[in-house]
Amino acid sequence: MKKDNFWDDRNNSEKVINELNYLKKQLNDVQSYQLEIENDLETLELLKTEFDEELLNMFNEQVERLGQQLDQLETSLLLDGKYDKDDAILEIHSGAGGTEACDWAMMLKRMYLRWCDNKGYKVELIDEQLGEEVGIKSSTLLVHGLNSYGYLKGEKGVHRLIRISPFDSNSRRHTSFASIDVTPLFDNQDINIEINENDIRIDVYRSSGCGGQGVNTTDSAVRITHFPTKIVVTCQNERSQIQNKEKALEILKNKLYQLEIEKQQSDIREFKGELQDINFGSQIRSYIMHPYSMVKDHRTGTETSNVLKVLDGDIDEFITANLKRRS
Repeated sequence: MKKDNFWDDRNNSEKVINELNYLKKQLNDVQSYQLEIENDLETLELLKTEFDEELLNMFNEQVERLGQQLDQLETSLLLDGKYDKDDAILEIHSGAGGTEACDWAMMLKRMYLRWCDNKGYKVELIDEQLGEEVGIKSSTLLVHGLNSYGYLKGEKGVHRLIRISPFDSNSRRHTSFASIDVTPLFDNQDINIEINENDIRIDVYRSSGCGGQGVNTTDSAVRITHFPTKIVVTCQNERSQIQNKEKALEILKNKLYQLEIEKQQSDIREFKGELQDINFGSQIRSYIMHPYSMVKDHRTGTETSNVLKVLDGDIDEFITANLKRRS
């Protein structure tokens, strides 16, 4: 930061400052916890010589709180992957289940939005395809915030919901599926991808809206199809076709860059995971609302009976368990 030309590149300077703040926080936390532990040891020695019930209760509360803080510190130290500190591209796709699956995809979108809000992350909606009746067929979100990719990378996979359908007049139990895909938002300086114009097709269409003034009257939405990889990227949140095209190209370059990285990996599964169909037998996590309440992660065995709390964004328990498994 003391270099004369440090502020010439704003994006790079912000990146360095964020890294500095992150390291300062880790050091400050460790020093703070060390001091608290030393104080607790002194309190423990005092309790051994002179018992005091009120002091003991305060001591137990302090130890419990410190234990939770150390768990959070341990989790943050597990985020040591090359791209863990980067922003994330979060994609939600409805799967088998029709209307039910579209509603389930919308529920998952709400869950992740609430989680991001609790983390203080900024979310940018890039593209969204509404369901024919309710919910969404797909949604693409950019999650901006330190470690957002590191936390979210373990959410990639198929999520299954079992419940009494609110759309079934006979109140039967239905199973719905949706898939989550997570990609790091790479630094533009890291990406050296040249896209051949002959390898892509750019389609423009009218952005979907909520009706009234929310309906777009121009063909500003952009869809880019990359023929060699069959990757399709859409963007419709910007006001102009040019802006949507630039954003879509940026996301396409991110996806192509990720493919290049995977080719260099000796073990592709470690980074990307296996591609799976969005249906029975491929889920990483089940959310069961009937005949009993439970959310279970099939990779770690982590489970809770409070389904509504999880759907309200409280997924840190599952994220932490999966980070420990991967480490």
